[in-house]
Amino acid sequence: MRIALFVTCVNDVAFPSTGIATVRLLERLGVEVAFPEAQTCCGQMQYNTGYPAEAAPLAAKFARDVAGYDAVVIPSGSCGAFVRDVHPKLAPAAATPPVYELTEFLIDVLGVEDVGAYFPHRVAYHPTCHSSRLLKLGDRPTRLLRAVAGLELVELPAAEECCGFGGTFSVKNPDVSAAMGADKVAHAVESGAEYLVAADNSCLMHIGGTARRSGAPVRTIHLAEILAATKETAVTV
Repeated sequence: MRIALFVTCVNDVAFPSTGIATVRLLERLGVEVAFPEAQTCCGQMQYNTGYPAEAAPLAAKFARDVAGYDAVVIPSGSCGAFVRDVHPKLAPAAATPPVYELTEFLIDVLGVEDVGAYFPHRVAYHPTCHSSRLLKLGDRPTRLLRAVAGLELVELPAAEECCGFGGTFSVKNPDVSAAMGADKVAHAVESGAEYLVAADNSCLMHIGGTARRSGAPVRTIHLAEILAATKETAVTV
């Protein structure tokens, strides 16, 4: 199977380690991964800000960029949901291969839960809004986490609550966004986790920034980076 990695603009610009981890993980599992170099933004920011006409060409471009691959893997619940749910409305004539968020691809396509990872830390999982409400990832991420050697998965209080980022919501409503982020960090600390993990770096950026500014004893990490970690690489994560 030859898949196209759509790394997302947020990961490309701010969190390249997530894209690298995704490639390392998939190649370890025997998947041939390609990176279409023409890829840009999926158009979610434009669409959610009220500019669907500006988002439509990006949806059509996405289809051209991934044409010819067996599937597309996206290490982002937010962008994955947008591509799968909204792109067909923006560019109805554009056909794309099947699109999967990373945990969907691992569980539903490859049929694996134990990916050979090692991460000896206490971890809490935050189910981001798009991954849980639109993609309906369910327990896929936690099934993968429970199979990681050395990892202790702890419950996150009020896990279903939004972290407050919401893309441009955090810009338009900064006070509300900051308060929601502070609540999420407080719950992460309450859980006793060393790391808060999620499938969206946009949310982790918001939560992680809040945690650092407040001095909270919890770090954030993308799920792909845990799943890619091994005994040889875990110390560098």
